[in-house]
Amino acid sequence: MAVIAGRGCSSVDPSDNLYRDLVEQLQDFIVRFTPEGRLLFVNNAYCDFVGKTKEELEGSIFMPSTERQYADVIATQMVKLFRPPFSCSVDQWIQTRKGLRCINWSARSVRDQSGTVTSIVASGRDLTSVKRLEKGIRKRDRELMLVIENDSRMYYSHTPDQVMEYVSPKILALLGCKPHSGKKTWTEYLSDNKANAAGLERTIRACSTGRREPPYRLEFVREDGARVWVEVSEIPVQNEGKTIAVVGSLIDVTEKMQIDEGMDEAELLIRTSRGRKKEEAEGRQPGQSPVGYLRSIFGKKTLEDRIPATEEFSLK
Repeated sequence: MAVIAGRGCSSVDPSDNLYRDLVEQLQDFIVRFTPEGRLLFVNNAYCDFVGKTKEELEGSIFMPSTERQYADVIATQMVKLFRPPFSCSVDQWIQTRKGLRCINWSARSVRDQSGTVTSIVASGRDLTSVKRLEKGIRKRDRELMLVIENDSRMYYSHTPDQVMEYVSPKILALLGCKPHSGKKTWTEYLSDNKANAAGLERTIRACSTGRREPPYRLEFVREDGARVWVEVSEIPVQNEGKTIAVVGSLIDVTEKMQIDEGMDEAELLIRTSRGRKKEEAEGRQPGQSPVGYLRSIFGKKTLEDRIPATEEFSLK
């Protein structure tokens, strides 16, 4: 193919007709140009793509770029054609009769015996539809991440070995993570609270069985030493019956835990207060049993009366 291209656009040996037909029937673009960028050969596919004849293209400058940002990238990549590995791959955006299109070029230098670059052969393919699809996927990913990162729950994924793969920025903020902290697994943030053992057992069991475990709570220690409670829900991801990852979400329940503890203490105080008021209403001394109260009415000493209360021992 390189030999054919090197003879220009008009003179071809009859014995090379078979190879020329092969090149001309390709849907991919085939071009050859000088180190200065002037076209020596183009196939029919490229002519049809840019809407010009071979005569118009021969001797013209190859790779005209419509925007400076693309030209700078192309120039940077093209430098590789004049030093090892003497090849490069680059995306070229050009304006055509079909509108702005993206061509992916794979180019390689042709060198003489002294190693000097004499010409460059390149094959190209229109990847506009692929680029647009990728752009659409990136747009959907951004929209999805926008929803995820603004949800009340924080999302993550880790390997069966507990090594984090994805961590929501909100989780990093919650734990006060610092760059280069040296911590690689989420278990390194667990506190010494005994309740963590049950949670860790559940995630290990989910990895081994591939079945989802009920939500559980964990206590973490932030980088600044503060402690936070989270409620965790996670699902093992399996491939061919083997757990390959665990994805999950968590929510900060530190404030809820503090409120619950406060409510429990308040409820205990209320029950204690109500018990004392009931005893006073019945005429009993605080802590006196109903049996002791009845015996005191009839003048009989109770065990409470017979055993004097001291600082070391007292019945209540």
